[in-house]
Amino acid sequence: MSHSLPSEMFDHYRQIDESKRLASGAGELEQIRTKELIERALPDEPSVILDVGGAAGVYSFWLARKGHEVHLIDAVPDHIIQARVASEGQATHPLAGCEVGDARELRRADASVDVVLMLGPLYHLTERDDRLRALREVHRVMRPSGLIFAAAVSRFASLLSGMTYGYLKDSVFVDIIRRDLADGQHRNPTGSPFYFTTTFFHHPDELRGEMEEAGFTIDSVAALEGPAKWMRNFEADWQDEGRRSLLLEFLRTVENEPAMVATGSHFLGIGRKPS
Repeated sequence: MSHSLPSEMFDHYRQIDESKRLASGAGELEQIRTKELIERALPDEPSVILDVGGAAGVYSFWLARKGHEVHLIDAVPDHIIQARVASEGQATHPLAGCEVGDARELRRADASVDVVLMLGPLYHLTERDDRLRALREVHRVMRPSGLIFAAAVSRFASLLSGMTYGYLKDSVFVDIIRRDLADGQHRNPTGSPFYFTTTFFHHPDELRGEMEEAGFTIDSVAALEGPAKWMRNFEADWQDEGRRSLLLEFLRTVENEPAMVATGSHFLGIGRKPS
């Protein structure tokens, strides 16, 4: 039986603009690295792509501009409204579809898509059986040899954030860290968007195990931001073209090193449906 999505998740996304979060600083690093990993694996020919939990469509529109047929689904109605308005303004590369939906019940025919992005649903589904149901739905709608890109928040994100930004002086945040480390169940009793919202934080082995249990073979589980975003001088280095280039070079070099995968806020599982 599926559990309802938590009301605080919808409250969180009413307080922030997810598309703007990805436009600068550490969010831009996350976006660039996510696009790099997707682009490397995507087939050259145009594909039918399902962007599940794609918010207002940052990645959907990017892929549509590359000539793919992209269908966006998100649980937050405001995100879909934003995406529809943006799509209507795209004369040459609009989205092929855009609708409110649930990752656990995809309104698609079996074996009807080539690629699925799940860059948000797995951490918003706090129960393992719900995450497996969502992954199995992706497996159902995907054609043989299709690709899945599944993002997770690192089990250690709050700990590293607390150490970097001085949140250890806040006893509430300290309790958040303790629970994250104990069982990955992230809870924010303050309502402040800076402490995120009700979510599940994965260990890399958990993401790999869930994807495999749903029937996928795993190409890689790769770091996105790695330790870069926790650097004391991150903002200055990110604004300098030469140092930004070095950061991206080194992140690419260590992205699959097991000791580095969970050192950022997010990592990405890349898998395939067996042919």
